[in-house]
Amino acid sequence: MSSLDGFLYGFALASTWTNLGFALIGCFLGTLVGVLPGIGPLATVSMLMGMTIFLDPLSSMVMLAGIYYGAAYGGSTTAILCNLPGEASSVMSCLDGHQMAKKGRAGAALATAALASLLAGCFATAVIAFLGPVLSEYALRFNAPEYFTLLLLGIIACVLFSKGSLLKALTMAGMGIVLGTVGQDIETGAARLTFGWPLLSEGIGTVALSMGLFGLAEIILNLSHPDARQVVRYKIGSMRLTRQEFRDAAPAAVRGTLLGSLMGLLPGGGVTLSTFAAYIIEQRVSRHPERFGTGMIQGLAAPEAANNAAAQTSFIPLLTLGIPTSASMALLLGVMIMQGIQPGPEVITKNPQLFWGVIASMLIGNIMLVIINLPLINIWVQLLKVPYRILFPIIIALCCVGAYAAEMSTVDLVALSFFTAFGVLLHSLGFQPVPLLVGFILGPLAEESLRRSMAIAGGDASVFVTRPVSAVIVGAMVLMVVVVALPKFRAKRALLTD
Repeated sequence: MSSLDGFLYGFALASTWTNLGFALIGCFLGTLVGVLPGIGPLATVSMLMGMTIFLDPLSSMVMLAGIYYGAAYGGSTTAILCNLPGEASSVMSCLDGHQMAKKGRAGAALATAALASLLAGCFATAVIAFLGPVLSEYALRFNAPEYFTLLLLGIIACVLFSKGSLLKALTMAGMGIVLGTVGQDIETGAARLTFGWPLLSEGIGTVALSMGLFGLAEIILNLSHPDARQVVRYKIGSMRLTRQEFRDAAPAAVRGTLLGSLMGLLPGGGVTLSTFAAYIIEQRVSRHPERFGTGMIQGLAAPEAANNAAAQTSFIPLLTLGIPTSASMALLLGVMIMQGIQPGPEVITKNPQLFWGVIASMLIGNIMLVIINLPLINIWVQLLKVPYRILFPIIIALCCVGAYAAEMSTVDLVALSFFTAFGVLLHSLGFQPVPLLVGFILGPLAEESLRRSMAIAGGDASVFVTRPVSAVIVGAMVLMVVVVALPKFRAKRALLTD
């Protein structure tokens, strides 16, 4: 099946009334929660993923993808109107986007963000449709040693590019791997780390862990601070761009799209780094770099395009290799596993409806975002004025319902409470929970691949350096560690992850 035939097949699946409805619900709910300051795509997906458990795999992924895009779009709205980025990738949008709002061009800024994201989304979808099958076909030659080194690369990249101390990030990744082993051993059936509790024999639920660490913990941390949000005082104004604004924004959006499409393939912080890189490039090519930060439309269009393009091309490693390049992708990987989908290159051959359906839904979802969000901007503005004390209890109740609905067990509510408290504790101690989540999801997959590798090699660990592909991946890991250890890189890493 060619890329064009596959995309048309996926479009036919994604454009059914059922999947269109789930895409619309996902985009709307993602924007609804993501527009709240302090809640980014990761927390939004964590809180709402429980709603998709009972759907079929394609509808579940379509809705979650819509939630992911909607949350990212909502974060841009908050960054422009309130100068409060929902996540690190929205930081650059604050610099010039909020200054445009202060000058009475909030409508134009929001339209620029929407159109740049739409351009980036359409281009990135084409990239995925073209590169996905090629990479998947090559990855079909992988065996257990290649999978193990690839999964290990994903964990190491997450540790190296996470915020704060590397030692703390490594500790979190190790803890996540340990938590992932709780339950019955897949091969022997023996109980591991259950401490004699039958309730732990099935392992720790992904929904409870992710929702607690990233959803409810974020809400509690926001509630712990005074409600000092800057109420939107600026008039939205016209959403039409002037000719000069369009001439300035269009080339910047194109450059940001190309850069983001490439950097989205990188493990670790590719999405976030693409926005910083896009902004820096625009400053370098501009005739007036000193004006950036004062409301230059290029400084908004480029990061927004890079952000959306990178967010979408990060689906390529997820769908073709089963490797998440970010914490949000790790959550989607966990949903695939819960749905009984074995992640990896065989997804395109064994589940072509999922592979092509998700890709086609990306184009549909990006168009939906523009259609439903720009006309509703005044609703989001009013939502921003609602106090946290009213909104967050409603969200907490929905989280509890979602966690319970996943397995219809009160044990998940207990686990949700535990990981919520644990997430707040980690934050207070300066630990980032993202490596824990990645280790929790990738750890069991890596363990299974390691066992198979040792069975193939008869217990000889040199199999990881004697096979060409796995040796290259091991070399990439070593090179990554060496580069991160360089003082110059460490200084830049500290600046970007603050």
